[in-house]
Amino acid sequence: MAVAKPSKITFEEYLSYQDETDQRYELVDGELVALPPESELNNWLANHLFLLLATAQIVNPRLIRTHACEIQVPILESGDAANRYPDLVILREEHLVLTQRRLTITRDMPPPRLIVEVVSPGRSNRERDYQRKRSQYAAIAVPEYWLVDPELKTVTVLQLVKTAYQEVGVFQGQARLISPELDALNLTADQVLQS
Repeated sequence: MAVAKPSKITFEEYLSYQDETDQRYELVDGELVALPPESELNNWLANHLFLLLATAQIVNPRLIRTHACEIQVPILESGDAANRYPDLVILREEHLVLTQRRLTITRDMPPPRLIVEVVSPGRSNRERDYQRKRSQYAAIAVPEYWLVDPELKTVTVLQLVKTAYQEVGVFQGQARLISPELDALNLTADQVLQS
């Protein structure tokens, strides 16, 4: 049975919206926009990174989420979504209690420790990940943001300094990633991009 989607809703109304499906939505200009399924490569790279981080035992695996953690973000430009579903998120311990009802980190909660986006091909996808999401994540004070780019075969690590991200490095090949949030990390770009 088809369910009519409401139009022009607030973020609070969105949080209580249910359509009895497992469809994920972004809220854009007050309207629900259905997200397409992840590509196989993006899904694999996010899950592979989860396995690498969990195996390295530098982060409690329960704090690492792929594709399921929703983040409320500010609308900085017309057309921005009010929420994002990053490819990988590293939560804080307090999020385990704060997200018991729904795996959504709202703007009144502490930000996650780290967000990773796997860059999808195409100009609009690249612009969204490299610019729009970057600005939105900085605005909610996420301390570290990674861009895993399978097309360029790079991992870009950005660190929040005051209110904007500064590049820690763009890593390729056997270059070891430097992560201010995960200082015990011992991974190379090739390991992360292994497909």
